[in-house]
Order: sequence, then structure tokens, then C-alpha cells
Amino acid sequence: MDLEIGGVYEGKVTGITKFGAFVKLPMGKSGMVHISEVASTYVDDINNFLKVGQDVTVKLVAIDQQGRINLSIKKALSQEQAPAPRPTRPAPKPAPAPRAAKPSAGELQFAQDQSTLPKGDESFENKLKAFLQSSESRISDLKSQNDKRSGGRRRK
Repeated sequence: MDLEIGGVYEGKVTGITKFGAFVKLPMGKSGMVHISEVASTYVDDINNFLKVGQDVTVKLVAIDQQGRINLSIKKALSQEQAPAPRPTRPAPKPAPAPRAAKPSAGELQFAQDQSTLPKGDESFENKLKAFLQSSESRISDLKSQNDKRSGGRRRK
């Protein structure tokens, strides 16, 4: 029995590395399945999909000039038969939603300023002028609130 490119063979996993798994094929030859050819999903850790001594079905993808045999498990199996990852640990719990805070006096003032702005065709300069005025008033409100909290400008 001679190995042919495109042929599907039964083999046994003989070794696992970070980048792939070595599979012993019929006639005593060995080939390697790259980590990207193990499953149709993302493979972070090959040990979640394969273990040493496991029987696998592989497809011979290529034989390079140096005689190395490149194999693929995902091309040999249909989508339903692909090896499923073994569960490792439970998924993390989602973070709780942040609580809504009360709007500050400056935010309330900004909302009021926005509601009094005229709608419709307004020039860019007028919009910019209105924004700058509301921004300056909000900044001065925030500074005065901060001064009240810290006891005035004496302390820094």
C-alpha cells in the first residue's frame, strides 16, 4: 500500500507538541497534523482535542521535498464528525451591569441648555458659539461645586 496525496488513512497519535500532533500511518510511516488542521474551530490547546494513543482519521495533504508528510484531520472528517474539544473549565460569569448614577447639576444644566437651543437651519458659527457658552457655564458650575467640597481655594 503506497501513500497518495488526497488519500484518507487511519492512524494513531504518537506525540503531541504545541504546534501539532504526530500520527503513525500504515506501512510504518509517520506524518504531522498541524494545529490549524486539527479542527474546523479555533484550537488554542491541541490537548483539548487529541491525546497520545488516540486513533484518528487523517487526509494526506502533501509530501514536501524533504519527505515530510503533512496531514489534516479536519479535511478528512465532515463537519458532524469533527472532534469536539474536551471541556476544561466553566465559562466566566458576565460582569454585572453598571448602576445608573444621578445626573450632576452640570449635566442637568447642559440638558436645559440643549433644550433651549433653536432647531433647524442654524449656521455653524452660531452652533459653535452656543456650545462654547454652555460649556463655559458648565465648567464654572463644576469648579464652584468642587470648591465648596474642598473648602474653598485655600487648600490644594
